[in-house]
Order: sequence, then structure tokens, then C-alpha cells
Amino acid sequence: MLAKRTSKNQITLPKKIAESFPGVEYFDIRIEKDKILLAPAKIVPAGTTLEGVREKMRQLGITAKDVSEAVRWARRQRK
Repeated sequence: MLAKRTSKNQITLPKKIAESFPGVEYFDIRIEKDKILLAPAKIVPAGTTLEGVREKMRQLGITAKDVSEAVRWARRQRK
């Protein structure tokens, strides 16, 4: 298949190729041995990784003790 680069450096994937990746919006792109390689990419919003959550907690000054107390509070039986 053939794809043309536009004056704005954009390439449209041929329909047959795009249909092979339903639901994929983003692709990771890299160069390997004079070839352009595209691979489906899953975008994870910032802060949703464990390290991202920990960093946000550090920024907010939330400690392990705070988390333990919050869990204890959430699990307490309601009267």
C-alpha cells in the first residue's frame, strides 16, 4: 500500500490498515533500520500509575499514616 506525506508532514493510514486496529487512537512511532514503525499505544493519564499516585501524594503531603487512618475511617461500621 502507498501513503503520501502532505505539505504539513501528515500521513493518512490507508483504510484497510486503520480497520485492522479498531479503537486505537494513538500509535507509538520509531525509526528502525531506515524504516518507520508504528505500534498501537495505550495512553495512561498522568497520575494513574502507582508512581504517579505516590508522587502526587508526596506533593500534597499525604503520609502512609494518613492513608491508614483514611482506610480505617472508610471501613468503620456505620451505626
